[in-house]
Amino acid sequence: LLQEVEALVSHWNLYINLGGFFASLFSVTLFGPWSDSVGRRPALILPTAGMALQTAVYLLVMYLELHVAFFLLGRILSGLTGDYNLILASCFSYVADVSERRARTFRVAILEACLGTAGMVASIGGGQWRKAQGYINPFWLAFAASLAATLYAALFLRESVKEKKAAKLFTLSHYKAVYRLYTAPERPSSRWKLVLYSLAFFLIVTVHFGAKDIYVLYELGFPLCWTSDLIGYGSAASYLAYLSSLVGLRLLQLCLEDTWVAEIGLISNIAGMVVISLATTTALMFTGYGILFLSMAATPVIRSKLSKLVSETEQGALFASVACVEGLCSLAATGVFNSLYPATLHFMRGFPFLFGAIILLIPAAILG
Repeated sequence: LLQEVEALVSHWNLYINLGGFFASLFSVTLFGPWSDSVGRRPALILPTAGMALQTAVYLLVMYLELHVAFFLLGRILSGLTGDYNLILASCFSYVADVSERRARTFRVAILEACLGTAGMVASIGGGQWRKAQGYINPFWLAFAASLAATLYAALFLRESVKEKKAAKLFTLSHYKAVYRLYTAPERPSSRWKLVLYSLAFFLIVTVHFGAKDIYVLYELGFPLCWTSDLIGYGSAASYLAYLSSLVGLRLLQLCLEDTWVAEIGLISNIAGMVVISLATTTALMFTGYGILFLSMAATPVIRSKLSKLVSETEQGALFASVACVEGLCSLAATGVFNSLYPATLHFMRGFPFLFGAIILLIPAAILG
């Protein structure tokens, strides 16, 4: 019975993730370029309201004990309004609008550090809350947070687009704007840079998501055999990399160009993954986490470089495409690393981490 439940959970998780991804794929590439004309606020109000609606559907499913398929309905509704990917695209576009070119990398890094901090708080606090009171109450907090974000974007957030203009929403021109970024940019020399930086971003984020998916499985197994407390500390240590990378990036920018900062961040990532792949003791595992202290420095540099390759009127289209790439990273990471881990257990338990370290050599070469 337990195996049957686990199989059903796995299948429905896949259906829900795929449904949300494909729905948001079309909506993000629609709303992102649209926000370049009408402003960022509508592109922030829609997805936050959609996430509040999704959480409301989830609460109804739990209270009324409806069929699990309604979870898929909630996720698709959220996906049609842009979901989490549109929030990311709009926030990074907003930062690009209000920051100067020379300060943009650090501003983007601050936003990524906020994501890491929020993930750490949610992981630690949410887990303890679920143990104490069950699943429903944490969802009420998620609903309240989404609703608060919607009201803040609607009532208090200042518009960042300086020259707003009316634009139709449902038109193919928005999709064409994303397509033109890579096929006919304003500066022809930017085309290959956009493609290569996007590839580097895809590989880095895929490895990050993939490693994150199997950390707990790796720590639970022999010879580490971690308890829930140690797993919690390990999760906190992995999230702390967002904050340490922010501090490290700021200090390194005082004496190095952004490209070199990204290279050092990738070296930190590669070295940490290699150590974790060979970890047989708790001390060595935490050493690997420690070496990853600059591992998140590369992605804000790449986002900033991509932003500087396009004009001010194309930031929404650019970050919409980056958000879609990030969504694709999550699917690719789950498929590759979750399949690789059981397939390589018989000869090296840490092989997926070593594989990830090898993959990271490609973005290191691109940036170099």
